[in-house]
Amino acid sequence: MKRLAPALAAAVIVAGAAVLVVLTLRQPMVPTYAPTPPAPHDAGPALVGPILYTVDATAPDMWRPFSFHLGAVVDDASAATPARGDLAFRRYSIVAGLGAGIRDLGETRLDDVREVPADGYVANEGQADPRNPAIASWYRYGFFTHVLSPKPRVWAVRTIDRRYAKMEIVGYYCPGARPGCLTFRYVYQGDGSTRVVPPPGRLSWQSTRSR
Repeated sequence: MKRLAPALAAAVIVAGAAVLVVLTLRQPMVPTYAPTPPAPHDAGPALVGPILYTVDATAPDMWRPFSFHLGAVVDDASAATPARGDLAFRRYSIVAGLGAGIRDLGETRLDDVREVPADGYVANEGQADPRNPAIASWYRYGFFTHVLSPKPRVWAVRTIDRRYAKMEIVGYYCPGARPGCLTFRYVYQGDGSTRVVPPPGRLSWQSTRSR
């Protein structure tokens, strides 16, 4: 019996290692999203959303700025900085544009947030490699799968022109489970108020357009 003990221990270690290898190499099953074709449209003072939008943030050395009032990515030659948009995306990094801010509203549902705060928004830290602490930890990381999964949280954004939006992150993977397609659902309030649901009996611009 004493001779069998080391052999059993070795077998357990080998089996455990094999399980770890299988878990590591297995293709993860994750929701995937194709990048949204840019189609800028000035929302004016309208309430817009909810809208599902996917940013192609696969390039590791280029920020993709996003404008809420245009409802689209706003690329330009200065993509090395995130200044132009209300938000900017690069791989799994999300930061605010110059003059914009982000506030974490905690674990809740997007539809349950009827009004966002007027203050308490967090600007980026650093310039060469900016980071926004309000949204930097938007994901959970799977140790075995190496998959990033969005946390069930909602964030408020104060835009560069002092309008407001609410958003939740729903995915990070492109078709084929390739990382970098950051996908979020949002509502944007273009009239400058903090109310991010339509008044009773009134539809948002997006709802009206899709009827």
